Amino acid sequence: MRIEVDRGKCEGLGMCEAMAPDFFEVADDGSVRVLDENPAEEHREHLTAAVDACPMLALRLRD
Repeated sequence: MRIEVDRGKCEGLGMCEAMAPDFFEVADDGSVRVLDENPAEEHREHLTAAVDACPMLALRLRD
């Protein structure tokens, strides 16, 4: 699994960081940094919730 961020859509609102702080970090300039781009499958449910929480639809999980 791979986490992808559409930086053109991302506005740095931080919902991803709030839902999954071990995987996302919002910098002071509003850019989102993925801390682990290829997380283990055991985190899928948690990461799906974080992706679904993004109001800008800027996140995606790829297999």
